[in-house]
Amino acid sequence: MPEKHLFEYAVIRVVPRVEREEFLNVGVILYCPAQGFLKTLYELPEERLRAFYAPINLPELEERLGAFRRICAGRAEGGVIGQLPIAARFRWLTAARSTIVQTSAIHPGLCTDAGETLSRLFAQLVQ
Repeated sequence: MPEKHLFEYAVIRVVPRVEREEFLNVGVILYCPAQGFLKTLYELPEERLRAFYAPINLPELEERLGAFRRICAGRAEGGVIGQLPIAARFRWLTAARSTIVQTSAIHPGLCTDAGETLSRLFAQLVQ
């Protein structure tokens, strides 16, 4: 039986009007320290987002979510935050904030393959 590893994940949400506390799930970020894994998957379903909040700025939203991807990947493209250790990058990305892009609470689990788990969670929670 393959070894199971602890992972943590959060759902990435679009919150167009923070004061209303309404959101639409658009992505998942998953961190598995044993596998050195930190990655995010997201999608911006334009029709759903416009139905949810018509004046949404999709290019700005794409840029903000692209920053999640760049920071997860690390290296210079992720800026100063992208060069932090992997655990610090995950904690920074999932910190509570009051902006149009927010994350849920962090949830733990066990997995054998972090990439497959990320895909499964994305399908269940976003698509």
